[in-house]
Amino acid sequence: MVTGESRTVTRGTGDTVTAGTVATDSGLRVEITATGDDTTLAGIQRLVTEAQSSSSRAQRLADTAAGWLFWFALGSAAITAIVWILVGFPDAAVIRTITVLVIACPHALGLAIPLVVSIATERAARGGVLVKDRLALESMRTVDTVLFDKTGTLTKGEPRVSEVSVTDGRDADQVLALAAAAEVDSEHPLAKAIVRAAADKKLTVPGSRDFTSSPAVGVTATVDGTTVRVGGPHLLTEENADELPVVDQWRADGAIILHVVQDGDVIGALKLADEVRSESREAVDALHVLGVQVVMITGDAEAVAHAVAQDLGIDRVFAGVRPEDKAAKVQELQKEGRKVAMVGDGVNDAPALAQADVGLAIGAGTDVAIASAGVILASDDPRSVLSVIELSRAAYRKMKQNLWWAAAYNLISVPLAAGVLAPIGFILPMSVGAILMSLSTIVVALNAQLLRRLDLRPETTTRTILDR
Repeated sequence: MVTGESRTVTRGTGDTVTAGTVATDSGLRVEITATGDDTTLAGIQRLVTEAQSSSSRAQRLADTAAGWLFWFALGSAAITAIVWILVGFPDAAVIRTITVLVIACPHALGLAIPLVVSIATERAARGGVLVKDRLALESMRTVDTVLFDKTGTLTKGEPRVSEVSVTDGRDADQVLALAAAAEVDSEHPLAKAIVRAAADKKLTVPGSRDFTSSPAVGVTATVDGTTVRVGGPHLLTEENADELPVVDQWRADGAIILHVVQDGDVIGALKLADEVRSESREAVDALHVLGVQVVMITGDAEAVAHAVAQDLGIDRVFAGVRPEDKAAKVQELQKEGRKVAMVGDGVNDAPALAQADVGLAIGAGTDVAIASAGVILASDDPRSVLSVIELSRAAYRKMKQNLWWAAAYNLISVPLAAGVLAPIGFILPMSVGAILMSLSTIVVALNAQLLRRLDLRPETTTRTILDR
């Protein structure tokens, strides 16, 4: 849904609806008030374009270093030739100059970063992470804030029955079975959650007939000769009945509350909520171990958002955020000096994914979200974010090691090739210079290969971080 709500939203005559929203319990007759560039989707696409065009693309460090090495090698060769000619050894000048050019060949420096990135990308793919933008992988190590969309990312994006409360003398499983019998013919997401809960408990659901559905009220059916109704506050108003006392606490938790009425008597209440992924708790805990702040953003109401945030231990919450405002929240964090990674899966997340320093899209999400992100998580496991961070940090360490090796190698070997130790009788043979040039490339390649030892499966990465 474009709205990003995890709960159903009631709309009446005169209210605004958005294309992409699913009507669950009745037909709709709508008036089109915006077309083309004026639609919500077109506005989201403009935000994506603006965010992408404002992203900086820094000069590759390896390219810059290789450029410096070219001038360093050229200058060193020229100085070598001039010095040896001036001291009266023109033949040696040719040999020494060639040796300098051979030993200063920028193979190692040119491979220092691309080889690491190539292996890192391959390891990421094996760990369920697809890297679209190399800079996104390189930037992930600097991220100090991860912004998660709630619905479909930290949660499963579908309601589930989390608790059943009954009146005296009633059995919770019996009430749930009756509710499932009344809801079995409904296509509403809440009805499916109730039927699924009964099936998970392997309850015997009695047959039903005379099913009817009333929008914003509930459903009614005849079950075992009795009239069973399931619905929200309007249902209780029609029945002139009171809600169960326990629902006050449920409402504070931001849950969806349905009551079950049998022949006019309230026999129980159902608490439904968007189910939090079990992996989300581990992901948040591990991010905290890494010193990363965790922020959640959602279009849901404050009560729902804060209940999930408290359950997971999330640091900050942006609730009730409209789709077009999500990118602005990312900018707000960036203005605080934070490096932000955004994780989302929906159309409404696309502008924020493009605006963030690193955008990570859930692979099961929408095409628009995937197109706006630099990294795609093949699974819907939020712990995959940890794999990206660990890989980025490990790859950066290898890049630094390779660059230092390549730079130090040239700083030491070029003067030797030029004959700086000739006054004390040591002259580096050209053949040895060729061997050293090859050796430097081999060292860089072998060091990059060590990245293959990384196990980037989300569960393994998370366990490693939590054990530190």
